[in-house]
Formats: sequence, C-alpha cells, structure tokens
Amino acid sequence: MRLERLNSLSGITATEWNTLVPSQNPFLSHEFLSALERHACVGEQAGWLPWHVICRDEDGQLLGAAPLYLKYNSYGEFVFDWGWAEAYRQQGLSYYPKLVGAIPYTPATSPRLLLAAGQPQPGTVARAIVEFVLDESRHYGLSSIHWLFPPATELEPMQEQGFLTRLGCQFHWQNQGYRDFPDFLDTLTAKRRKNIYRERRRVREAGLEVRILSGQDASETQWQMIHEFYRSTFQRLGGIPTLTLPFFQDIAATLGERIVLVLALAQGHEVAGAISFRSTDTLYGRHWGCRADYDSLHFEACYYQGLEYCIQHGLQRFEPGAQGEHKIHRGFLPALTYSAHWIAHPGFRRAIAQFLNRETPALRNYVQHWLQHSPYRDEVTLDAPAVAGSSG
Repeated sequence: MRLERLNSLSGITATEWNTLVPSQNPFLSHEFLSALERHACVGEQAGWLPWHVICRDEDGQLLGAAPLYLKYNSYGEFVFDWGWAEAYRQQGLSYYPKLVGAIPYTPATSPRLLLAAGQPQPGTVARAIVEFVLDESRHYGLSSIHWLFPPATELEPMQEQGFLTRLGCQFHWQNQGYRDFPDFLDTLTAKRRKNIYRERRRVREAGLEVRILSGQDASETQWQMIHEFYRSTFQRLGGIPTLTLPFFQDIAATLGERIVLVLALAQGHEVAGAISFRSTDTLYGRHWGCRADYDSLHFEACYYQGLEYCIQHGLQRFEPGAQGEHKIHRGFLPALTYSAHWIAHPGFRRAIAQFLNRETPALRNYVQHWLQHSPYRDEVTLDAPAVAGSSG
C-alpha cells in the first residue's frame, strides 16, 4: 500500500474521492470539503489547514482516505479541549498545532476512515491509515491527534494505537416507520403531544408561511437572505460566521437536493431560515437565523419541519445538531457520540486519561437522566455499544 498526504482536495478528483463516501453523505463529499477550501472557510486564516491522507494499492487503485486538518485553535470542533490547551500553556508547552480528523464546523457522526467498498481487507487499510497518521504526527512533533464524531465501529483501530476514547451526547430522532406526523405524535405522552400542537399553532396564528426548498431551488436572492440569517446568529451569540456566501452558492449548485432549506415568511418576506443537509438515510440540521422573534418559530423551522420531511421521504434518522436538552421534549432522545484522542506527552496522556475516567460515568449518568424524561409513552433505552479505551 502507498499512503500520501494531500494539502488540498484538488489533488484528487471528485469522482475518485466520492467512491469512498457512503450513503451520499454531504459532509464527506468532495464537493462540500473542496468548497470549504476554495472559499476560504478553511485555511491558514481559519486555523484549519487541510492535511488529508489517501491510501492506494501498488496499481494506484484508491483503497481509502481520511479528511484531516492541522489545527491552530479548537474552534468549530464541538468536542471541547480548551482546558487541555490551557493546561499545556501553564506548563510552558505548545498544544497547537494539533491534528484533527473531522468535518469543519460540523458535529455530525459519520465515517472518518473512508474505505473502498468490496475490498477483501478493509481493516488492514483502516489500520494503515491510522499508523501513517501517527507516524506523520510524530515526525512533525504534533502534540496530539483527535478524531471527532466517528462511529463506534471505527474506534478499534484507533484504540489499538493508544487513542483514548471520549464520549459525548447529542439528541437524535429515529423513524419508527411513521405513516405521517400525527402517527408520530400518537407515540408521545399527552403532555408532549399537546405542547407540540400548541407550538405549531402559534406559528400559524402569527400569520407565518413556512416553505421547504432544496438548495438548487433557492434563488440567488434567497441564498443571500439565508446567509444573512446564518451570520446574524453567530453575531448575536458572539461567534464567528466562517461559512461564506460563495461557499453556500457553490454547494447549492453541486449538492442540490442534499441541501434542505426551511424558510419562514411574513407577508411574503423572509423572516427566518434553517439549513439542513441530507444523506440517503439521515437529515442533519445545521444552521438557523431570524430577523425577529416569533413564538415557537425556532421549533417549527428547526425540528418539526425536519421531522415531517424525514417521515415523508423515508429518512431513518434526524440529527438536529449539538447540545440542547430542550430537544427531548420534541421527540429527540439522547444518543452517545464518540471521539478518539492520541496524546504525545506521556504525563498529559495520563492526566487526560484520568479526566476521562471521571467524565465518562458522569456522561453516562447524564444520558440516563434524560432517558427518564423521554416524551414517549413506551419505555425507551439507550442503544449503544460498550466502548473501552477511556483509560490506559
């Protein structure tokens, strides 16, 4: 096998890279990742330097790849290690640069080790990629490697190389074969069902019209409006709106139907919008913004429209984004997320392992607490594999 590092996705064709992408996942696509590079959403100014790895056989056939970035900050990762960086600083050590295997600004679980379908030994390729990344990190003296939001099935080759496993929690929805939205509501307790009816009614009573568009169906003016909504949320919360209008215009053309937009209009004028992405089986809620506050409009645009869309289009999952305990009252249940961390410094590796040994049971208790507040009439349990490797 031959492994190499790419400083840009322009070093591989979209056709070849996309053969590795499962379920038409929008975030792993060459179109999405290369648009981030072309429109300055990643790069030196953002502290996300592309550091992608590809693996080929001796005949040049692509066997696997991993999207990676050299990071000079911890912004846009959603697995928080600011405290680790501060501890390094207090000891006179440099935490940055570090290496991150993630989709920039996107806390969505999806493969991080992209493997060609049909090959006889996918595990061998996965291990080769992990070993190559480790060798490169040691060669360049990087402090650490962090694979963020991989599926649990990818953790083993990382744990074999001494990566520590960290758990997180989001709130996801599973489609149980619902016929329509009322069928879904019938599975909820009376209290939660009435609350959703009330919130949706308030949006109608405000005289708001809600429309769903694909990325390619939105006009140039609408995309400008959507980008302003996106920017306004970050500016209001003191964040940095890293995704540019040209980036959105680019993926609107290339991803098209894999972008799902919800627009809310008052007297024919857009007053709010939500941006989601879809694969063949999952809807991912990503961004939201508004011009004025309307009672329950956020829930309608970001959750209820998405739930209806999933039911109508037969999607199996809805991941509406990071954090947010309020989501559980609207049909979303706690779900474990994962990250894997290799720490070069032996002392800090021990300290972080000890921290994770305390954090992991606390996180599991948090999940169990919110499961006890499930909005469903029938009892639900956490469906998650046992994962080792938080200590070592």
